Amino acid sequence: MAPVTPENDPLYRLRHSMAHVMAQAVLEIFPEAKIAIGPPVENGFYYDFDLPRPLTPDDLKDIEKRMRRILKGKHTFAYREVSAAEARDLFKDQPYKLELIEGLAQGQDEYGEKAASASTVISTYKHDTFEDLCKGPHVESLADIAPDGFKLLRVSGAYWRGDESRPMLQRIYGTAWPSKAELEHYLWQLEEAKKRDHRRLGKELELFMFSQAVGSGMALWLPKGAVLRDTLERFLREVQIDNGYLPVVTPHLGKIDLYKTSGHWYTYRDSIFPAVKEVENDDPENPEGEIYLLKPMNCPHHIEIYKNEPRSYRDLPLRYAEFGTVYRYEQSGELTGLLRVRSFTVDDAHLFVTPEQLEDEFIKVVELILYVFRTMGFADFKARVGLRDQGDTKYIGDDAIWDISQNAIINAAEKVGLPYVVAEGEAAFYGPKLDFIFRDVLGREWQLGTVQVDYNLPERFELEYTGEDGQKHRPVMIHRAPFGSLERFIGTLIEHHAGAFPTWLAPVQAVVIPITDRHVEYAQQVAKQLKAAGMRVEVDDSNSRMNAKIRTAQKQKVPYMLVIGDKEQEAEAVAVRLRSGEDLGALPVSEFQARLQDDINNHR
Repeated sequence: MAPVTPENDPLYRLRHSMAHVMAQAVLEIFPEAKIAIGPPVENGFYYDFDLPRPLTPDDLKDIEKRMRRILKGKHTFAYREVSAAEARDLFKDQPYKLELIEGLAQGQDEYGEKAASASTVISTYKHDTFEDLCKGPHVESLADIAPDGFKLLRVSGAYWRGDESRPMLQRIYGTAWPSKAELEHYLWQLEEAKKRDHRRLGKELELFMFSQAVGSGMALWLPKGAVLRDTLERFLREVQIDNGYLPVVTPHLGKIDLYKTSGHWYTYRDSIFPAVKEVENDDPENPEGEIYLLKPMNCPHHIEIYKNEPRSYRDLPLRYAEFGTVYRYEQSGELTGLLRVRSFTVDDAHLFVTPEQLEDEFIKVVELILYVFRTMGFADFKARVGLRDQGDTKYIGDDAIWDISQNAIINAAEKVGLPYVVAEGEAAFYGPKLDFIFRDVLGREWQLGTVQVDYNLPERFELEYTGEDGQKHRPVMIHRAPFGSLERFIGTLIEHHAGAFPTWLAPVQAVVIPITDRHVEYAQQVAKQLKAAGMRVEVDDSNSRMNAKIRTAQKQKVPYMLVIGDKEQEAEAVAVRLRSGEDLGALPVSEFQARLQDDINNHR
């Protein structure tokens, strides 16, 4: 995530100013406190303190109260530049500030890194009685801040400068907005996000789990989660077959030289699992054995399939698709449920096309991704054209190839009428790409599908096809993944729908609920009939009361509950309830079956 700056966050000044107001309030309550740093962050701000005792929730209320009292003074922010000597005298009782001053005097920033500018200017901002070492910017006056537009959220521990050998400080987080209404909306979003957290729902709905015995960042899919995965895979597999894709399967390992040729070894070396050397080896031509890697990408394997036999222009476009599991050695602190894992499955496809076919095939891929998004109910998304950062050395290939690739993406996006933004530094190391950024019901953005144009890997692997002129030519590759990865896609789906999946995706689509034991046999007959039609149905024949069974099904987000009593059994019907609580009344089993089938067929 990009750092918050005055250039990319219109509320930077407001939140930076609130960090100073909070620091003043804390010092008024704890005069002996030592203060560290207090920057704005996404949606808020924090400040680190060395305090005489741990803070409590009541302390946060007291600090908020004092902050509002300070805001009433409507003091202005005054900027001044000071010498290192003046700064040391000003902050003589603040050891963390003194350390910062020494660093600034030596051309460092507040994090102890070499500053972008060689300037040794030391500046402060003052409002009321509080003056802080700061380069700004701030609002002009506390009168510009809504006293009911902020809230302190929590306290956490934080090592000084992120170094666990340094003192542990107390970090107070807050959020600030221009108005009370905007604050309340944000607080609602926070609470709603907790309710929708895919990690909590994944456990409650029995979809997936993690095990320390297996290892961090590797999901274990429980039966209901496996059904959800399989439903998504079957949906996309059918769409791909209809669009001329050919299924392939590749191993989870590969020789290190394969990834050196592709460039993945050099570009992603820090996030590739350590190499494994073959121990037992009876190959007289290679007595030292081979070095293998858990595959970080599927594309080199698909390239080898392409190279398996001579290709003609008549064979192209050639479209290989695989739900291929790959492995990345992510740092443990970066792992986040299904959204950031070490083992994940990519709905990968690689298209080998002639240069003349590139634009048309790219458009078809974009249309396929748009169809997938529409089917999933994802309507709020934008496209981002990822270009290379000219100053970054990780990108391979010459400028002319990059220009051709970039133009192909932009032309295709414009032909299908797809609005897009351009972002430097977001390209793959081998070519530019078109990413699909989805915004969920809470306004959060997730990168999902991607399409990439690649002239460089065909060159590295010396791929060829015989053209109509009888000469050898290089194909162009299109890398494509509509979901991105099943793990991230499912995590996003869970949070977007709060676990209440559309009927066609729900792991259990209906629960049959017999009121008494004498209704169980008929309930099982109904379930058997629906299962025979390919529907996912369970019978709750537990000893619980009917209302308890209904509540259990609702908590499990099951779309339909089919209650069976004497009347329903005699009429060969079911009393249909929705997970929303709506009662549809009694329906003949055949009529309900048609309704459920319609939901499934039309991806409702």
